[in-house]
Amino acid sequence: MTQKHPSSLATDQAAQQWSYASGTSDTPLLGLTIGDMFDQTTAKYPTNMALISRQQNVRLTYSELQSQVNQCAKGLMQLGLQKGERVGIWAPNRAEWCIAQFATCKIGVILVNINPSYRMHELEYVLQQSGCSALILASQFKTSNYTEMVQGLAPELQQCAPGQLKAARLPALTAVIRIGLESVAGMFSWSELMALGSSVSDEQLLKQQRQQEFDDPINIQYTSGTTGFPKGATLSHHNILNNGYFVARLQNFTAEDKVCIPVPLYHCFGMVMANLGCITHGATMVYPSEGFDPLAVLETVQAEKCTVLYGVPTMFIAELGHPDFDKFDLTSLRTGVMAGSPCPSEIMKRVISAMHMSEVEICYGMTETSPVSTQTRIDAPLDKRVGTVGRVSPHLEVKIVDPEMGKIVPVGTTGELCTRGYSVMLGYWNNPEATSSAIDAAHWMHTGDLATMDTDAYVNIVGRIKDMIIRGGENVYPREIEEFLYTHPKISDVQVIGVPDAKYGEEIVAWVKLTPGVEATTEEIRDFCRGQIAHYKIPRHVLFVDSFPMTVTGKIQKYLMRQQTVEELGLQEVASIKTA
Repeated sequence: MTQKHPSSLATDQAAQQWSYASGTSDTPLLGLTIGDMFDQTTAKYPTNMALISRQQNVRLTYSELQSQVNQCAKGLMQLGLQKGERVGIWAPNRAEWCIAQFATCKIGVILVNINPSYRMHELEYVLQQSGCSALILASQFKTSNYTEMVQGLAPELQQCAPGQLKAARLPALTAVIRIGLESVAGMFSWSELMALGSSVSDEQLLKQQRQQEFDDPINIQYTSGTTGFPKGATLSHHNILNNGYFVARLQNFTAEDKVCIPVPLYHCFGMVMANLGCITHGATMVYPSEGFDPLAVLETVQAEKCTVLYGVPTMFIAELGHPDFDKFDLTSLRTGVMAGSPCPSEIMKRVISAMHMSEVEICYGMTETSPVSTQTRIDAPLDKRVGTVGRVSPHLEVKIVDPEMGKIVPVGTTGELCTRGYSVMLGYWNNPEATSSAIDAAHWMHTGDLATMDTDAYVNIVGRIKDMIIRGGENVYPREIEEFLYTHPKISDVQVIGVPDAKYGEEIVAWVKLTPGVEATTEEIRDFCRGQIAHYKIPRHVLFVDSFPMTVTGKIQKYLMRQQTVEELGLQEVASIKTA
């Protein structure tokens, strides 16, 4: 064999294209806090419509929204909340959610987003782990009575004055603010919180606002944990303000845009990509309903002449499939984002043609990266726009590495996608071990997603290293459900997997081994979950088995479980649907 000269080897290596890309930009990062950005936009567009909450019949200009934000911030200050303390918000999409978001940003209080679907067990963990001093909650949402659940965790509310709570199970929590007009023992109403603000001067608010730095933590968002407990991704002003700004900028946002926001505000999609995308450009935030309703979306787009529509694939599928879809005029739409789950290429094509969203884009990311790392571009070829998750976002880097060795792989080779830059979270709240396992020494965030990059630096997501299930845009970790199901007296062992689903992207399947000598039904297992864990975590299918496929060393082979389940449930056709 002829040995190559060292210079030839060097030439070959130089010619090799690696799976790495950096996002260049002529536009600098925003070096200011969210509160200051909000005030600058208000000064520029005081009479622009800032917020429309249709289900509440609320319409606020930027100037009017600023007045409410400032009053809420002063109310929180009057409660004694200091920079760095945590305030939880447990509510669906409402004007108060938006007001609380910007009020906490002004005074440096860290907003803790609580999933509206959480039940008592999950709520208690999040409040304890984050050490929330105050909680803002809606009275109820769908089948969840938030008031009763909080009273169950803190029965001391019945005997205490508002703001004076001392609860055995929630020792850090001192104040509960309930959205609504009714008076409830131990809780402030929303109007009472706003009235408290009258005791604080504009000068005092401005002084506290000036104490903020853009690198300060301002938001904690909980993601389901592989250890069975959610982890609190801690995000700074700099993280999320810039991410919202650049996602919107790549869609050519202007102050004339009206953004229909059916995605939940507790998630990065709602509060960052939508709310912060709007306030960095003077655009209008439009909430069609408290929770997703395809008819409300179609009505809102038509009535408000929205130019932008956001959603996870299941939302777009529901809108396109609504029996009255053809009755609505959607010609005002121009752009929008589909994200949160793998995006079927055919659905993207229908959104472009039937919904008039000629400039719709796909975004990819994760809560821990604020969230977006890659985004398709308006001027990209159609196959790239509908069949990939785009290219790296401005001011960020992405690379694809061999999951075992950690080395960058050549283009076209599958590996783990990693992100680095301003968007990477500060860490998991009070969880340094989890932080160090997610962010390496060179500051790369390891996503756990398997991806490929082509020669033009377009990224395609092909799978996940970890077992995370993405059901309808919600991240679900099997271990969390498994830990809960282990508490069922009839279950001796359980494994949870995700399988393809035409509506939700993925559905949850539990393989259950029962204790010898007992019997159970699928509905019995599902009933055990209801009211205890969030509805989207409840297994759709339960398969009763005697054993699990395992390696010789005893490791569960979940990929074989998936294959067997796809065959048993007849999901081969769904599994073949191509996504980005």
